[in-house]
Amino acid sequence: MASDVDVASRTRQGGGSVVLFSGGLDSAVLLAAERRDHEVVWPVHVRAGLAWEDAEASTIERLLAAPPFARRLRPLATLSVDMRDIYPRTHWAVTGQAPAYATPDEDVYIEGRNIVLISKAAVFCAGVAGHRIVLGPLAGNPFPDATAAFFDAIGRAVSLGLARPIEVAAPFAHLHKDQVIALGLALGVPLDRTLSCMSPVDGRHCGRCSKCRERQEAFTAAGVVDPTAYDHAR
Repeated sequence: MASDVDVASRTRQGGGSVVLFSGGLDSAVLLAAERRDHEVVWPVHVRAGLAWEDAEASTIERLLAAPPFARRLRPLATLSVDMRDIYPRTHWAVTGQAPAYATPDEDVYIEGRNIVLISKAAVFCAGVAGHRIVLGPLAGNPFPDATAAFFDAIGRAVSLGLARPIEVAAPFAHLHKDQVIALGLALGVPLDRTLSCMSPVDGRHCGRCSKCRERQEAFTAAGVVDPTAYDHAR
């Protein structure tokens, strides 16, 4: 995986857009869209001690080596903020035992996740003289830390706390996943290399969690053959 560069070097390269990047389908398309629209784009992976993050890291390495990303982005920054002292040891996101295939989004809420990710990314953003943090919630996201009001409020808070204007934006908040798939295909994103799974098995989608269900349903809705390798096929 690409290693972090030191603060002085980052500041020299400076500016632009910071993308919270997990290697998932939505964040991969978001990264490509930001690169289309902004000259300087920093992909940032925040690790919080959750079960799927090693699989995310491997996915990110493969994605960033492929078009439309290779040699067109600033170096990947991998940041850490361990949340295992907050979430109980039995929390499904720590154990990797994700809720079942048919469960609704509300069952996979991780309390305060966007607060943690944005706060860490904001300090990085200030260090590279950036002006914008973007992340990829979609239309219908039910979580309180994925609303326009929240993003506006935390953007104002980090701007005050870091003494520089930083926008926090969710450019895909009006899109559904099938629309993101269509955009990803138009931008040349290798969707088969993305990982949208809470319980990956040897780097493959488990096919049993609700994120795999959402992925499968979105490819069907988009009228596109799902290129994903699932450990459990349905």
